[in-house]
Amino acid sequence: MDAEKRKRYENIASELTRLAGGKSNILGIAHCATRLRLVLEDNDKADIHAIEDVDLVKSVFVAGDQLQIIFGAGLVNDVCQVLADFLHMDSMSLGDLKTKANKRMNPLQRAVKALLDVFIEIMPGILAAALLTGLSSVLGNIDFVQNNDTLYGLSRLINISSGAIFGFLPLCVAYSTVKRFGGRPIMGIVIGCIMLTNSLADASAAAQGTVEVTTLHIFGIPVDLIGFQGGIIVALLIGIVTAKLDIFFEKKVPEVIRLLVSPLLTTLVSSFLLFMIIGPVGRGLANGITAVLVWMTQHLGVIGYAAFSGVQQLIVITGLHHVFGAIESQLLVDTGRNFLNPLMSVAIIAQGGAVLGYLARNIKEAKAKGLCIPSFISVLFGITEPALFGVNLRYRYPLIGGCIGGAIGGAVVYFTDLAALGFGTTVVPGIALADPANNGYVNYIIAHVIALAAGFLFAFVLGIGFDRKKTSEAVSNTTAGNGKHSAEILSGPAGTQKSTEPDASAGEAQNALPEVIGAFTSGEFIGIEKVNDPIFAQKILGDGVAIVPSEGKIYAPCDASVEMVMDTKHAVGLRTAAGNGILIHVGIDTVNLQGKYFDVHVTDGQSIRKGDLIMDFDKDKIADEGYDTSACLIFTEPVDGAHIDREPEHTVKAGEKIAVITK
Repeated sequence: MDAEKRKRYENIASELTRLAGGKSNILGIAHCATRLRLVLEDNDKADIHAIEDVDLVKSVFVAGDQLQIIFGAGLVNDVCQVLADFLHMDSMSLGDLKTKANKRMNPLQRAVKALLDVFIEIMPGILAAALLTGLSSVLGNIDFVQNNDTLYGLSRLINISSGAIFGFLPLCVAYSTVKRFGGRPIMGIVIGCIMLTNSLADASAAAQGTVEVTTLHIFGIPVDLIGFQGGIIVALLIGIVTAKLDIFFEKKVPEVIRLLVSPLLTTLVSSFLLFMIIGPVGRGLANGITAVLVWMTQHLGVIGYAAFSGVQQLIVITGLHHVFGAIESQLLVDTGRNFLNPLMSVAIIAQGGAVLGYLARNIKEAKAKGLCIPSFISVLFGITEPALFGVNLRYRYPLIGGCIGGAIGGAVVYFTDLAALGFGTTVVPGIALADPANNGYVNYIIAHVIALAAGFLFAFVLGIGFDRKKTSEAVSNTTAGNGKHSAEILSGPAGTQKSTEPDASAGEAQNALPEVIGAFTSGEFIGIEKVNDPIFAQKILGDGVAIVPSEGKIYAPCDASVEMVMDTKHAVGLRTAAGNGILIHVGIDTVNLQGKYFDVHVTDGQSIRKGDLIMDFDKDKIADEGYDTSACLIFTEPVDGAHIDREPEHTVKAGEKIAVITK
């Protein structure tokens, strides 16, 4: 690295350190093929928007509790090394960095992060179910729809679709949990199917006493054969257990019988633990929490009402709220009125207000709009999972604001003696259930407006506090020793504009164009924009192509020299004979495999010819681990004036022409 480049990278390192919250806030650094990865003591201290404007930075985001800064293949190696020197810190392996990230969190933070990881995976399905449920509720209350055969049929299909998604939500949670904790996702689907099989009595019907429950006796212990509909916390627990068992048996069972015996043992042991330990514990927890909350509302007056509606949505996070239906039905039988329904309803709308409070503070961000608006719409129909897992829990302060708003709404419910004459719907559709006595409809609207406004206000104000804390800490870190670099950074030798590294031989390289790029493996040839990774699909690193491989081999797409081989073996950087920089990246997020299932046959600096074997990989085992195996080829550094002409999408064999780099 020459002196000018190093000076430029030192300026970048200084600026990144300042904007990441100072040296004391950086716990670890590492890099993959394209991204610089930082583990920070407090992510809120990092100014992500400002980091995006740092020299040579292509994009920035937080993922997996790491601040990931995209520089591109080759360049990121040098930047990482200079940053490590600047911080007097060794660059870590990705595995060590992940361990560092986990160690910085306390047990509660790790639990919350794991919960978020599980639900982010299945969020599109939850959001779809929420909006379908809301649409079904509206259509079900319109007489014209009910009296028209076609509209009624469509309404019924929508109702079936939404009910099916939520009905099988424990299966989805089990799948996502097993995947999150390193097991094979299919084992999560298997245990989820066992939880919801129709050979078991329906959990809701069993709670209401409308179905006969069979009881087995195993080792003298009674085991009720009841399904786990709504059992989110049970699905989380059994998902973790299943993942650990799957990993254990995959390691311990001899390979010659592993395919047959390992999944058999995982399923048998997981099922036994589900019915004998985890299921009863989960149900006991649900019953205990429910009993405490109901006792509070019956004996603590306004404080009990406020406390119930303040924490009710925290219960939704665990999935234990489904047992409230049985209590509501019993209340109707005993008293003819259901006071829990409006309490839950104001708790729901308050979380919606918190979503709007977060949106108001981030109104300029397209991502915030895309997430908050559909989440709030689902709240209007009584479904908060998208709001909770997509926004409020993720950013913390909206969840707190929503709980405070819910508590205030609960107090209004108490003072207005608001109750429902049924159960099952809340918020907008729920007004139809309100007891009309004592201006019930008017009080229902008032309580919800107050809860919505309170949730919005407290989330907004708490957001200001969070931002002020972040700003003051950033200023403190700047004045503590980084300020002296600001003038140099603003007027350094490389300038401040984002750019790519110059190629000293650009003129000579252009003379070698056009350059034909061959298929680097056999399979389905597609455009890079169709790959299931936003960094690649949005062409942040550059234009490219991809192949969904039908074999586990990667070949040289043209004559080139090897510039970089990742330690994790899943990515290789090449420099073509014409001077174009190319990155071949196998799989999506396969960096997490730490080189497992990959075997690279080239080394840094090696010259290779078109068609030479670069690496082998076991695509089936990678897929079994839950990873997309799409192999991407990114034109990270085309020579000046060059552009890429891609062939039409089709099935290709290794070596066939897929693109041409030309002037």
